[in-house]
Amino acid sequence: MHALDIILNFFREGGMFLSPIALVWVVGLVIALERFGFVVRVGAGNRKMWSQIQPLLEGGRFKEALQAVSNSDTALAHIMRYGITRIQTARRRDDIEKALEESLVEVIPRLEKRTHYIASLANIVMLMGLFGTVIGLIGAFAAVAQANPAEKASLLAASISVAMNNTALGLIAAITLLLSHLYLETKTTEIVDSLEVASVKFLNALNEKKMDPESQQEAARSPARAMEAGVRGARA
Repeated sequence: MHALDIILNFFREGGMFLSPIALVWVVGLVIALERFGFVVRVGAGNRKMWSQIQPLLEGGRFKEALQAVSNSDTALAHIMRYGITRIQTARRRDDIEKALEESLVEVIPRLEKRTHYIASLANIVMLMGLFGTVIGLIGAFAAVAQANPAEKASLLAASISVAMNNTALGLIAAITLLLSHLYLETKTTEIVDSLEVASVKFLNALNEKKMDPESQQEAARSPARAMEAGVRGARA
């Protein structure tokens, strides 16, 4: 109860601007918590998916890798689907690389969604605290200028309390939201970097020309077919 009384007195003595500041702070924290849960789920899902498909890609078993990513809605699976399906029609490495870049362009905005609001709300809440501080100081000067000498001390103390409470809450809210934004930006950058690394490893696996057994058998049949066609042409 003692802590609750302190909080209630803090808002009671802080004037009318403390409630809007607290509201903006709560909105920013809700967005930060939602984004935190999202990036944690995305990061864990990507790590799990990569542990499944990495052996398949390194072994050239792209059909099995496609089946694995088709049943997942993770960001990594989305990118790998673009790349693996492009193998069938692409003639050059650049075509597959462009497909991977296109998928990244689609994934990154979903990772960064609403994160920039947190920084904006931090700036807003800090300005609101500053505005409340200015209002409190104006009240303090008015109290000194117009009040009776017997009332000046109490009015001045009340006005300064309004100013300091607004400053304190504005700074606490802004610092909290800015730290949340910094953390989310760092985690998002780590996820994007991991997706780019996975794309590079996928392209390297393609360059090594490792194929699954069916593709290897098809490649082995091709020279024989070409030889038979050449013999038939010679006989004709």
